[in-house]
Amino acid sequence: MKIGLVVDSGCDLPKDFIDANNILVMPVPIRIGKEIYVDDRDPQRAREFYARHEIDKSHDAETAPPSVEQIRTLLLDRAVGEFDYALVQTVPKSRSPIYDNATEAAHAILSGYKKVREAAGREGPFRIRVSDSQTLFAAQGVLAAETVRLINAGTKIGDIRQRISDLTPKTTGYAVVPDLYYVHKRARKKGDKSVGFVGALMGSALDIKPILCARRDQTFPVAKVRGFESAVEKMFAHACQCVEDGLLTPIVCVSYAGDPDAAFQMPGFNALKAATEKHDVQLLVSHMGLTGGVNIGPGAISVGFITDQENFQ
Repeated sequence: MKIGLVVDSGCDLPKDFIDANNILVMPVPIRIGKEIYVDDRDPQRAREFYARHEIDKSHDAETAPPSVEQIRTLLLDRAVGEFDYALVQTVPKSRSPIYDNATEAAHAILSGYKKVREAAGREGPFRIRVSDSQTLFAAQGVLAAETVRLINAGTKIGDIRQRISDLTPKTTGYAVVPDLYYVHKRARKKGDKSVGFVGALMGSALDIKPILCARRDQTFPVAKVRGFESAVEKMFAHACQCVEDGLLTPIVCVSYAGDPDAAFQMPGFNALKAATEKHDVQLLVSHMGLTGGVNIGPGAISVGFITDQENFQ
């Protein structure tokens, strides 16, 4: 049985990793003013997008989910003829209709996929399962990377589904944003109540930066630190400690809303890199999807991993 993975473009993974593991990406449309952009995890397009300051405060920006028909077409064109079983992972359904649209699209193709498989020379039925990652950004990337690791190891589909189901509530993402305006003004449209308006104003005035956590379909601050760089260093120090204590899967993802090379210069990153090398943990660095950039702002940085540790140290 050939198992494939499908994610939305909010899943932060490097393009070369996506290509090497034949991961299908559901593009997410983004409206900036009157212009429509498509977030498909193309790194060059992302660099240009961030470099042109397309999502600064003067622009009205929002993301839109791919429609049921768009997802249905992607699955029929790419997944049905290539895979026997497709695992679809999405951003939390509380934040976006992508999960619901993907579920509807999955049901829609089950009665009409046979001709597509016959034309592709594939025998037997096609099966598909849609799941909610319950987390965001780099953490969604970790869950996808672990799924790929299990697939590549030849794990049976039933065991993969159970393992990912067990790991999903423990998949944890942290993020630091340089400007709380975006969290308040834009992320609240997705149901984010982690930083109130008064807190945003005080934070901007006092240069207080919250470290946000995304886990179990919730987003909440775990610490407040004076200064962006100090907050980033504290976030990475916590990630280092979790690596030292032992992760549930040997993968850490880091994403940056801009040129990902900037992540390597962030305070605390070198210590995290050294910790992952010491413990034979794969470190994947990528640009943050444009959907993430729109919702928490350019210059934001995220780290994700899977751990039993729920307390921020």
